[in-house]
Amino acid sequence: MLIGMPESDYPDIRGLHLFADMADDQFATLMRGSYVQTFPPQINLIVEGDPSDFLHIILTGSVVLSSSWNGRETTMATVRPISTFILAATIKDAPYLMSAKTLEKSRIALIPSQDVRSVFDTDHNFARAIVTELAQCYRSVVKSQKDLKLRTSLERLANYLLRQRQKHDDAVAFELQLEKRRLASFLGMTPENLSRAFKGLQPYGVEVNGNHIRISDCDDLEKFAKPTPLIDDFRS
Repeated sequence: MLIGMPESDYPDIRGLHLFADMADDQFATLMRGSYVQTFPPQINLIVEGDPSDFLHIILTGSVVLSSSWNGRETTMATVRPISTFILAATIKDAPYLMSAKTLEKSRIALIPSQDVRSVFDTDHNFARAIVTELAQCYRSVVKSQKDLKLRTSLERLANYLLRQRQKHDDAVAFELQLEKRRLASFLGMTPENLSRAFKGLQPYGVEVNGNHIRISDCDDLEKFAKPTPLIDDFRS
């Protein structure tokens, strides 16, 4: 059931870079027209090609973004709290280029795209934040393309595992946050190729048990993977 935006959610949304510096009255305008809904797992939030009616903000849970063509489907990204997704379609008033589905029970805020565009035209700080956000998204897309085009499947998996290790505070062992079928799609592989790639990384200290990953020799894995911030740092 859709409910109006609870004021208790305002600080979390206001804390996002996108909304942090905008005028108080403009932020209040956006919140008045916004809603929050809790969705169960495996619910389609957005269908590729549909009009971009809302800017979505994930408050709890996780959402997978995917795309399909000619009977084939690929995973594009996984979104976790607290962040927006598919901002460009909202600003351009263009169809969504990706579909979105909840991976688990998720609480999502929906801000009408028309309101976002209206405030974009009048609040300079908000407009500047949107430009910065879109620039960051563009750079992330370029890095993803470099990862796909310049690296072998084994190198892509090795660097993905090193990035995940970093997200887990450089832990020796951690759990994959994606099921392996989706991970294979995200890395541009078939599930069979992913399985072979995991085996191919065993000599570099990678141990796999289901979704549990252990990297016993990180230095050796880094020498093979050759990570670089020009591909692997998605924060800049």
